[in-house]
Amino acid sequence: MAIRAGIPLSITTYTLPREMAEYMEDVLSAFLTELDQPHMVEYLRYCLNELVTNAKKANTKRLFFREKGLDIYNNEDYAKGMETCKEETLNNLKYYLGLQKQAGLYVKLVIQTRNNKIKIEVRNNSEMTFAEYKRVHDKMSRAQQYTSVDQAMNQIIDQSEGAGLGIIIMILMLEKIGLTEENFQVICENGETITRIILPLNEKTQKDLSVVSHEFVSIIDSLPQFPDNIMKINRLLNDSNSKMSEIAMLISSDVSLTTDLLKLVNSAAFALASPCRSIADAVKMVGLRGIRNMLISVGSMNGLQKLNPNDKSLWDHAYKVAFYSYNLARNFCSDDRSVIDDAYVCGLLHDMGKLVFATLLPETASKVKGVCAAKGISSDIFEKLTAGVNHGEVGSLIAEKWNFPDVISSVIRNHHEPDAASPETKKLTAVVYLSDMITHYQDGEVDFYQFDRDVLDLFKIASEDQLRRISERLKAAFEK
Repeated sequence: MAIRAGIPLSITTYTLPREMAEYMEDVLSAFLTELDQPHMVEYLRYCLNELVTNAKKANTKRLFFREKGLDIYNNEDYAKGMETCKEETLNNLKYYLGLQKQAGLYVKLVIQTRNNKIKIEVRNNSEMTFAEYKRVHDKMSRAQQYTSVDQAMNQIIDQSEGAGLGIIIMILMLEKIGLTEENFQVICENGETITRIILPLNEKTQKDLSVVSHEFVSIIDSLPQFPDNIMKINRLLNDSNSKMSEIAMLISSDVSLTTDLLKLVNSAAFALASPCRSIADAVKMVGLRGIRNMLISVGSMNGLQKLNPNDKSLWDHAYKVAFYSYNLARNFCSDDRSVIDDAYVCGLLHDMGKLVFATLLPETASKVKGVCAAKGISSDIFEKLTAGVNHGEVGSLIAEKWNFPDVISSVIRNHHEPDAASPETKKLTAVVYLSDMITHYQDGEVDFYQFDRDVLDLFKIASEDQLRRISERLKAAFEK
């Protein structure tokens, strides 16, 4: 799920016992393997071990200095403390690890794939001193002059603090898998030291997913064209010379469509003060853009539910995200009418790709697998598609096939990566992203830390308590 949704995975430890270090390595290996990066596993397991060990040592060092009454930021105290730090902490390791846990000093691994990149971070809440920061960057610079690990080991003379040999070896290993020093960062912010490795995602995998997604959409014979009656009304809606009375009359002439539209406009999602009893009133209340989006909603629901009416969980999720999106838009984007108008339909159809996969007929699956074989694409690419990978792309392509407005296609494509959306659709995409994540949060599938920080900032959500209150209000309103 973390890979499909582009959300981070985080593992936190205070004492880093051996079994936790091994667990971190196993999670990283599984993550890389799932992303078709098996060639990186061996090298990055070593890098991870080096980084988490260094982070734990940094935390231990802080407590050693505190115990000795030394100021780690004072050059003289630092030199004095480092004379015995390694020996004394190793001889009394259990005691110092206990102090780390009491003090809340942690080592945290964060891994995430997003925007065709893999981010691996090791964080610890002991911010480096200037001397330590300079020392690390000196070692990173020195690593550039070596061509092999043997050469580095033979030439390093300085033995204090391990001489930074681990960092040099790590840089050399990253070079072996085609990375440069630009892919490796060490920064300090908000009281944390963050060591970050940025990896490009396997380009072939991304290309193959895109190729198969397009082929998949083009050969879905079971997917009907969008209903003619709705397309006819849409053409009228897009005609600047059309009158609202003409549009209302055309809709009213279709009894089934009128029933569906009135049912939707009177649903709890739109919270009208009084019931809407005619299409003419509905057009006045929600406007032409609102009617257009409701038509798309009704047409999509009817078409997709006919293909697979029994997949209740997917539709329940779609309705909930639509309801949450509309209500979040009303509360947080009251000054942007277009976001409010488009929120419901985009929330409803954000997982259109998954809905179509759920309706997949055996003969369609066979055709797609044949395309994979013909183009020399690994068969597991198709398995990844049906598991939900790239479902945003597939849903967006279907929306384009049905001639949906660009804004809807864009939100469907980017609802897991709001930072990839265009400036014009970024706020709406963030609304749908937040609604989707809140439903997963309510189901216990994600934690607060996995929410996109930029999206939380956009909605001025500063704490988990605040998110929880919003979540509870939305859930209560939906159930009501």
